[in-house]
Amino acid sequence: MNYSQIRKMDISDGPGCRVAIYFSGCDLYCKGCHNYTIWDFNSGKEFTDETISKIIELAKPDYIVGLSILGGEPLHDKNINGTLRLIEKFKEVYPNKTVWVWTGYLLEDVINKIKDSSIDVLIDGKFDIDLFDPKLRYKGSSNQRVIDFKATIKNKKFKPVLYTK
Repeated sequence: MNYSQIRKMDISDGPGCRVAIYFSGCDLYCKGCHNYTIWDFNSGKEFTDETISKIIELAKPDYIVGLSILGGEPLHDKNINGTLRLIEKFKEVYPNKTVWVWTGYLLEDVINKIKDSSIDVLIDGKFDIDLFDPKLRYKGSSNQRVIDFKATIKNKKFKPVLYTK
């Protein structure tokens, strides 16, 4: 599994100042995707335990409020194990910092793979250029959902609870 970049002080992918990682590889091919250059699973650098350690170190300052995980597609079968490993290690070290994950998949299609994870907020759904709205917070098109993952997991039927902060 590969990643294309790590941003050490990202202010565009979630609230506050965050560390962000962009995983390589996506087979959804959303028209108008702004990360189309990282659709290739072989692009970028290898994701290793050292990469996780680097992210943990970058997140150490108090002004870093969390980790944002984007792509490509971090929940693709080729990426999900590394993504979940990163999330669990991050939350082990920083239980009070948040983890936000962007995916083109719908929550309903990946819930069984991620229900035991420590994701705080999940932005789901394919980007749709026809529904693009630059005024939307944390998402690119109106069909996408910003989901309070912790609240959603508490409800036994996993009905999505939207994030409203």
